[in-house]
Amino acid sequence: MARALGGTRSAWLLLLLLMAGGVAGSAVGAALSPFFPAVKNFFTIGLKPTGLSLHFFSISFGFHLAVGPFTALGMFLGYIAFRKL
Repeated sequence: MARALGGTRSAWLLLLLLMAGGVAGSAVGAALSPFFPAVKNFFTIGLKPTGLSLHFFSISFGFHLAVGPFTALGMFLGYIAFRKL
């Protein structure tokens, strides 16, 4: 029977492990890309930074995601680590 997210496992922990795996995978991919060009980022998606200024308050919005094979592998390993907890 599948367990719901809750108890000792939370969505925040899953997000943290996915982010950590993605960062570690991106670092490995960046280190190996000069030697193996096939491990460069496959695709990039995102929104260009946009700002809102109200004289007393300003905020910026933006999003950028660059995914390569090692980034995806790191995120997958983060998910596996989450499942093992």
